[in-house]
Amino acid sequence: MNFLPDNIDNYIVHHSQQEPAILKELNKETWQKVLNPRMLSGAFQGRVLSMISKLINPKNILEIGTYTGYSALCLAEGMQKTGTLITIDKNEELEDFSKKYFNKSDFQNQILPLVGNALDIIPTLDKKFDLVFIDADKSNYVNYFNLIIDKMKSGGVILSDNVLWSGKVVENLEPKDIDTKTLLKYNQLLNTDDRIETVLLPIRDGLTISRVK
Repeated sequence: MNFLPDNIDNYIVHHSQQEPAILKELNKETWQKVLNPRMLSGAFQGRVLSMISKLINPKNILEIGTYTGYSALCLAEGMQKTGTLITIDKNEELEDFSKKYFNKSDFQNQILPLVGNALDIIPTLDKKFDLVFIDADKSNYVNYFNLIIDKMKSGGVILSDNVLWSGKVVENLEPKDIDTKTLLKYNQLLNTDDRIETVLLPIRDGLTISRVK
């Protein structure tokens, strides 16, 4: 979902860093072979994720929602040489797809993909994280936040994707729309929790940056 006029959006994309060759290949194959390819972060947002990661230079990164591995590879670009990126997804069918690109990348020994329910896996992780990217099932965003907040380093950053949810967050709420209801609660939580400072950016479908105090 883009909220800017196409001509402005195109100008922004054309005047931003282009994606590396391996990500172009991953992007193309995702659109050719995988269901719901719009779930992919895509070139522009990928460069935003890469830039944020490079500014933070994290040692430990956690990603909730691997999909085909595009965003993980973007985040890994800013990771320290001795760092680790843990990425979790419950979809076993995409495990081989993402691993193929992880193994072709410069970060094959630093990316640890885990398959399973993130709500079960996160409590078992004995690490403090510099950077977390939340991009899995929206109905669990609040649960994910509550699980990771005490695993964050001071000054660490939590990135949350799809927080504008195609504009549904400002429309009349349908009673059975659990995802939108949760995102409304989540956005309010990020804006009021005194452990973090938050800014919501209208990038693609909405990207929130929350800094842990």
